[in-house]
Amino acid sequence: MRGTPPGVRTLRSYRRQWLVKDLVAGVVLTTLLVPQGMAYAELAGLPAITGLYTSVLCLLAYAVAGPSRILVLGPDSSLGPMIAATVLPLLASGGDSARAVALASALALMVGLITILAGVARLGFVADLISKPTMIGYMNGLALVILVGQLPKLFGFSTDADGLIDELDAFVRALGDGQTVPAALAVGCGCIALILVLQRWLPKVPAVLVMVVLAISATVALDLGEHGVKTVGRLPEGLPPFTVPDIGWHDLGPLVAGALGIALVSLADTISNASAFAARTGQEVRGNDEMIAIGTANVAAGLFQGFPVSTSGSRTAVAERAGARTQLTGVVGAVLIVLMLVLLPGLFRDLPQPALAAVVITASLSLTDLAGTVRLWRQRATEFWLSIAALLGVALLGVLPGVAVAVGLSILNVFRRAWWPYSTVLGRVPGLEGYHDVRSHPSAQHLPGLVILRFDAPLFFANAKSFRDEVLRAVRGMPGTRWVLLAAEPVTDVDTTAADVLEALDATLRERGVLLSVAELKDPVRAKIERYGMSRAFDAGRFFPTVEAGVAAYREQSGAEWAALQVPEVTS
Repeated sequence: MRGTPPGVRTLRSYRRQWLVKDLVAGVVLTTLLVPQGMAYAELAGLPAITGLYTSVLCLLAYAVAGPSRILVLGPDSSLGPMIAATVLPLLASGGDSARAVALASALALMVGLITILAGVARLGFVADLISKPTMIGYMNGLALVILVGQLPKLFGFSTDADGLIDELDAFVRALGDGQTVPAALAVGCGCIALILVLQRWLPKVPAVLVMVVLAISATVALDLGEHGVKTVGRLPEGLPPFTVPDIGWHDLGPLVAGALGIALVSLADTISNASAFAARTGQEVRGNDEMIAIGTANVAAGLFQGFPVSTSGSRTAVAERAGARTQLTGVVGAVLIVLMLVLLPGLFRDLPQPALAAVVITASLSLTDLAGTVRLWRQRATEFWLSIAALLGVALLGVLPGVAVAVGLSILNVFRRAWWPYSTVLGRVPGLEGYHDVRSHPSAQHLPGLVILRFDAPLFFANAKSFRDEVLRAVRGMPGTRWVLLAAEPVTDVDTTAADVLEALDATLRERGVLLSVAELKDPVRAKIERYGMSRAFDAGRFFPTVEAGVAAYREQSGAEWAALQVPEVTS
């Protein structure tokens, strides 16, 4: 039944042979969930324990509401800086960790409600507001921000700075003041090297788990605490109670702004990951259902002292490689975390803080896409510079303004393409059917006195004058023009502003003895033109079903023959 939660439908169709694989995958996944959950919580400026609370609640909620069989949710490195950028300024006037947790939980509730409402309203397309080039730039900038922010922890000290430039300056000053803790730096660098080596050469080995075990062992064996290495300490025992975050009215504005940005990035990441893993398993991606499920997971986390979550491509890949078949894998992971909190809360007390920094730094490296950036440079320089602008927006303005920059650049790029679309003159190429771009075929033939022009965009207020200028430029470039035939198949719309410009253009051309005709105009667009009252100026005889029909009409009227002519200059 459609109204039945996806988790219940999966349970009804569950196969016994899946059980062992889901159990094993759940155990393997837990080895990644715990250290990453704690590390990403601290990345967000919150106590490490909140990362485990968040992991438990979002996994259980998504197991019930999530349409994907193996997608794994949880704290995410890409959201951590956004959460910190939203929450920490609200603590500037004084506030402890309890207030930070309350603010982050309220943020999770807002993200959840926004995402659920967007899913119910079938607004899954909003995830497309960030184009791939700007998303690449945003993620590269985010990785840089995360890396610089984790350097003090890696070197064994802390700084009080906000923003990439200030943080980098504070870090360099602390280095100059000799605040580095050699033992912490050795542990952190060793952990980073171990994770990268294992991920590169032994991908089936749980790199983070191996690192955590060795880091704890080294802390105990070498008594690193006496050498200035800070550790996680004993975690609170048990689970948090159901809690409605206690925040003030003055907090709502900044939290809503942050929630909108987090929801957008989370949705884009979720749809991308869901599509990638669905393609492997043959599942169908239901974007709006995913939005509702992600929202449900965020609400669940927010009611139990958690913070906003998203899908994780790396954790999902681990679950997939371990043989996960259903969301039971996530349930097993959540249960194991609960058992650890209840029975073994001191298990990670000797885990060095530089080890958590290593987890975050290696995760930030996975956010970068240098190969994609280089590919943009080679394939389309304009989109490469869009990517660089998005990177600079994050690095110089901050994480949340960076989201606005990325969205703004994506939208402006759409307008740019529609504002100045490609346009060209068409000609006949011997041996090829139809009419072709004279830039691609410089030897194309033309009929004297006829300009066949194609404008590759709908006509609307922003590009109407550009269209007019292209037509007049083409007429000026071909002396003796008597007809302009618009190949209008790409023109999918004409608004009222463009209709007025079109009518004025027709009058201008008539004064010059030039007739404007249209071929291949779609019926809905022609109906709009008639509704605008343009049929008085454009009679039915000036519309042709195909370019060929328009050319035949011109030849019949003029008796012109095909010849090689100078190509008029038409810019795009």
